[in-house]
Amino acid sequence: MSNYSIQTISENYKMTAFGVILEDYNDWAGNAAKTAAKKAEITENGKLAELLALADGQEYQINYVIGGKAWRGFGVMGAYDVEDAVVLDFLAGEYLVVPGTGADKDRLPDEITGKVFGGLLQEITDYKYVGPGNSTFVKAAEDGNFYGEMWLRAKKVAG
Repeated sequence: MSNYSIQTISENYKMTAFGVILEDYNDWAGNAAKTAAKKAEITENGKLAELLALADGQEYQINYVIGGKAWRGFGVMGAYDVEDAVVLDFLAGEYLVVPGTGADKDRLPDEITGKVFGGLLQEITDYKYVGPGNSTFVKAAEDGNFYGEMWLRAKKVAG
């Protein structure tokens, strides 16, 4: 079984991000292209840098549900008033934390996401993912590679 832990977050928190609605959740190639285009746009126009400067500088890839549709974006921890950004609510509770390592900083969040939704959640029988969203961060590791974690709100399964 893959490596994961359960961490408790004691207070609700917010994240501020720029992102895109994913009309067809199963269109993996199309969604990847839309997400990459949004990341390129907010990188080139300086919006992501503006957001990172307001916060602690740590970027997150965020998956959320907005208006009943899947949404993916890039943002920071905290609530900030930035044009065209959305502020997302994350609830206190237990979180499933899934780590990962890799050589490519930009690919690692998607690799961890693929591991989680491609089978790990089905392997975990004592906790259930309850959403409404999840986030992944990546930072440089001492060995020159990258380390990341996905945090997903989970609920202990009775039994």
